Amino acid sequence: MANRLMELANVSAVTLASLAERLVLADQLMDGRKTMLAPQDLPSRYGRVVRAVDHVLEAIQCPSALAGGWAVWRHGFVGRVTQDIDVVLPADRIDEFLRMAGVSGFELLHLSEGRWPKARHKDTNVMVDILPEGARPGTADRIAPTTIRHPLAMGGQGSSLGYVSLSALVELKIAEGRIGDEHDVVELIRANPDQVDVIRRHLSGIHAEYARAFDALRARAQAQEDR
Repeated sequence: MANRLMELANVSAVTLASLAERLVLADQLMDGRKTMLAPQDLPSRYGRVVRAVDHVLEAIQCPSALAGGWAVWRHGFVGRVTQDIDVVLPADRIDEFLRMAGVSGFELLHLSEGRWPKARHKDTNVMVDILPEGARPGTADRIAPTTIRHPLAMGGQGSSLGYVSLSALVELKIAEGRIGDEHDVVELIRANPDQVDVIRRHLSGIHAEYARAFDALRARAQAQEDR
């Protein structure tokens, strides 16, 4: 019984510490919104991980792009806070990236076959999820009709992390198709009304299914604005 109580206390402490960190991080992001223009500017341990990833990228001269929750935040959903770093990499450079990361402060995680690569930054415990070019996003019951494109085609520049473009981010989110991804797209539409037509033209050029999904999410965003 005593051991069980100790376990519950430890879980509560971890949960409270995590919550406190997220609140502090949210304040930092809100205060630094106008100056944190690049992934390298992210606060706390997240900026440290971005710079550590940059070190690996620069060592092997590999192009990349930062997607996921941090890109959602940068493109206008200011309430979005995440704890992972999502990096788009070229298919033919992933093994090289992982080898270099394994001797540059990252632990490579062993995942089941078919899962995308993942690494843990040892000093900060932040996870780095690799989004491989050519991989197909989606859920178990809905696989995307397209694959992830090369990072340079999604807004990446050179051998340091830069955010994916807004249109490419929406493309990835719709391809993933989860409820949380759809919510991100709705908030991005609300935050970027002047870019809606640009995004739709982009999606139409990628796949008609994405354009149809975007239209539905655009209607949902409009309904929220009309409340």
